[in-house]
Amino acid sequence: MWIVEFVNEKARNEILSLPKNLQARAFKMMQMLEIYGNTIGEPHTKNIGDDLFEIRIKSTEGIARSIYCYEVGKKIVILLTFIKKSEKIPKYIVEQAKQRLKEYKNARD
Repeated sequence: MWIVEFVNEKARNEILSLPKNLQARAFKMMQMLEIYGNTIGEPHTKNIGDDLFEIRIKSTEGIARSIYCYEVGKKIVILLTFIKKSEKIPKYIVEQAKQRLKEYKNARD
């Protein structure tokens, strides 16, 4: 079993602010990550580079993504969640995820 946690309260609130069907789907995907961890792969997750991955969340209410990373000890850290509005993940979203990861690692050390 893997442990899924949020990098901070802001990341948790981003999931909770999703429309209800997307939110339910997001939590279902996180349960799958707890069970399958880094073996889950596409189409559910995708490596987006720089040790970051995305959870692909889709429902009748739209499309969302959660960006996460793997940490030592079978831990998955959810860095941020957003409603997807374009084909590619906006650069500022990836930069924000990297910043949260950096803050997480600095606080841990």
